[in-house]
Amino acid sequence: MALPERMKFGIFMGPFHRVGENPTLAIDRDLELVQWLDQLGFDEAWIGEHHSAGWETISSPELFMAVAADRTKHIKLGSGVISLPYHHPFMVANRMVQLDHMSHGRVMMGVGPGALPGDAYMLGIDPTLQRQRMDEALGIILRLMTESEPITYKSDWFELREAMLQLRPYTKPTMHISVASVQSPAGVALAGKYGTSVLTITRPRDPGAPESDLEGLWAVAEESASENNQVVNRNDWRLVLPVHIAETRKEAFEQARLGAGRYQAEYFEHTMGRDKTIDGPPDKIIDAMVDNGAWIIGDPDDCIAGIRELEARSGGFGGFMVQTIDWAQREQVLHSFELLARYVMPVFQGTTLSTAASNQWAFEHRDILTAGRTQAIDRAKTDYATRS
Repeated sequence: MALPERMKFGIFMGPFHRVGENPTLAIDRDLELVQWLDQLGFDEAWIGEHHSAGWETISSPELFMAVAADRTKHIKLGSGVISLPYHHPFMVANRMVQLDHMSHGRVMMGVGPGALPGDAYMLGIDPTLQRQRMDEALGIILRLMTESEPITYKSDWFELREAMLQLRPYTKPTMHISVASVQSPAGVALAGKYGTSVLTITRPRDPGAPESDLEGLWAVAEESASENNQVVNRNDWRLVLPVHIAETRKEAFEQARLGAGRYQAEYFEHTMGRDKTIDGPPDKIIDAMVDNGAWIIGDPDDCIAGIRELEARSGGFGGFMVQTIDWAQREQVLHSFELLARYVMPVFQGTTLSTAASNQWAFEHRDILTAGRTQAIDRAKTDYATRS
């Protein structure tokens, strides 16, 4: 399948901020980034929910989205993602529908089972039940958003008694909904079951894990959709990958090298207990992660090539989301997104086709056009010289 005529571009914001940084300023900077993306013409920003480990410090994507909606004009804002087993589904539905109204239809709901083991542990949730509870909660949320009759339902972890939303969705029939997918087929299977879109973290967090079989994951989504009389659309499939670009490949590596090494070594290896990425110093991690396709670091052409590689691996998708990481200076991070908007997005959105065609036409006709201009100047001179 070819890529869509206009691919969606956005971010998937954990966010990741190094422990020891002022958390207030970090959140301010996250909001600043969303505002900058809105000005640059990015389509979407997905905001995460995390409650432990000290790096991903947004605990309520809904609160962040409410503030961001007030400070932006066009960009859509999604929960990326709400960990459904942590919440009563009635409250999730109510909060998201309220945001749908407050943003005049600019919110999207991304859902997942919960990513951090510490979150589920502190809430006393058995991790083996998280995916099952996500399935159960999503089914109820969709019913609450689309059905008008009261719902009575009893689960082993929540209950509804003649429940109905007093505020119906602003977006009809409901807001855009997406299910997170990483390594297991559970996420894409659930998306197929309910006919939602998919947010796929393209590379697993564990450096020792095998490369995700993107084509295989989409096949599971389609199979699940068929079994449940639903339809899934590749154009709504979003792939997530960390990216940092600069004017040159050398500059991009220099800007992100120290921060990338700290991010992988201090967060994944030290805090999360994952296997070491390489047998070597942290400042060499960036080279290994780029070589194995886990990150895109380089110039705009490197980013374009990386997206083309994802196209080949996946068979086609509709949205490219940059996983935000604080691995370079603030101004360099902002400039990276500016370069994406100026030189990468146009390639996949067709926005420069007409200007390129006009330029090519002028090139092909330059001799004729130059001759005509010369004749016009000569005629003007003659007319002036022979004036009466």
